[in-house]
Amino acid sequence: MLDKTYRPAEVEARLYAEWLERDAFVASGNGEPWCLMMPPPNVTGSLHMGHALTFTVQDALTRFERKRGRRALWQPGMDHAGIATQMVVERKLAAEGRERRAMGRDAFLQEVWAWKEESGGAIGRQLRRLGASPDWSRERFTMDAGLSAAVVKVFVELHRQGLIYKDKRLVNWDPKLQTAISDLEVAQTEVDGSLWHFRYPIVERPGEFITVATTRPETMLGDSGVAVHPEDERYRHLHGLHAMLPIVGRKIPIVADEYSDPEKGTGAVKITPAHDFNDFEVGKRHNLAQISVLDREGRIAGEGVPAALVGLDRFEARKRVVQAMEEAGLLDKVEKHKHMVPHGDRSGVPIEPYLTDQWYCDAATLARKPIEAVESGRTVFVPRQYENTFFEWMRNIQPWCISRQLWWGHRIPAWYGPDGKVFVAESEAQAQAEAAAHYGHAAPLTRDPDVLDTWFSSALWPFSTLGWPEQTP
Repeated sequence: MLDKTYRPAEVEARLYAEWLERDAFVASGNGEPWCLMMPPPNVTGSLHMGHALTFTVQDALTRFERKRGRRALWQPGMDHAGIATQMVVERKLAAEGRERRAMGRDAFLQEVWAWKEESGGAIGRQLRRLGASPDWSRERFTMDAGLSAAVVKVFVELHRQGLIYKDKRLVNWDPKLQTAISDLEVAQTEVDGSLWHFRYPIVERPGEFITVATTRPETMLGDSGVAVHPEDERYRHLHGLHAMLPIVGRKIPIVADEYSDPEKGTGAVKITPAHDFNDFEVGKRHNLAQISVLDREGRIAGEGVPAALVGLDRFEARKRVVQAMEEAGLLDKVEKHKHMVPHGDRSGVPIEPYLTDQWYCDAATLARKPIEAVESGRTVFVPRQYENTFFEWMRNIQPWCISRQLWWGHRIPAWYGPDGKVFVAESEAQAQAEAAAHYGHAAPLTRDPDVLDTWFSSALWPFSTLGWPEQTP
């Protein structure tokens, strides 16, 4: 007898189990191959509306091609989600009174793998419950052995080609997580702040000052210049002269640069190359010193910083700097100022532009072939207008910071010799051999502690999941 009420939990679970038992989703047969990649969702996540839309469309397309007799593969898997997963496990450990640095790297990674097996992958379970039809027999994880081999191979080969290199540049630094993060992990948040106007004495013209405005007074400790617009008549007579940086007592040049907007603030801009992305570029143009005055935790540090400020949190230091400027008679005025402040989307704390050594990928060179493929018509966007978005990204692309100061992730395959020389290799044994050839004898090596940005492995997903770098069918 037919039940009055449809009970989907019973019916759907039974049907899905039957489909799996019959290998209904396995890419099989002799039909023309058809392949679709599931963008690997985070192992820490759960389904949201964006997933629902993407996976519903992908499921429908796959089922359609399967019914047409094609050998259809919808490739499933999970992303190891470096920062998110490390945060989850660190919170779990903290609740148990444990801390990863006290445990050590190996013990912490064992905890992460245990968490992944027990609690990770909720999205995979949810997709099964919804009846999605990827080929679960081919499910992959971005940290499994095959994908790890692909990551190492690509890193080593791109390094040998000069497309991966180490450089000292500004990054988005999260003082709470103590790692570099990408632009996509930064949330711009509007805050009610202040605009402090400071007067810097002109060295060559006693009694004369140049006034600069800043929302981050603590960074003045790292100023190495003041910029004015070349056509700004108010400051033309100061070109090439110097200002005396208060509190620190550093003589800094006044440079003419179009970055300074005569209509904004005082028209004069303090330049702190080690703590502002725009200032970094101005500093390069005028060969200004890169003076870092913050440490990894956002505390005052560095040479030349007044001893009374060393070790202070950046916001406490801000108060002390303003107080010192006011006491010296160099605080011109303070204005209320609503402005956007970048915050870490996971940590929730303000992000600092921070000058560090990181690994980079030459994205501009790698972008040339994709650009050519679209320009020649070999790759077509549907709808066509999305070409414009693509070209905007590709033609203005910046070096990609691929290193992260985490423990969970693909560890960078680089080892350092006693003199700091780096050996990039697919294994420690290979690095040892290269070091011995270089030094003429065996030498102790130290492995780079950083891991790769999660997207480095995710970018290889369409190839690594199908067996590359092995030459599989």
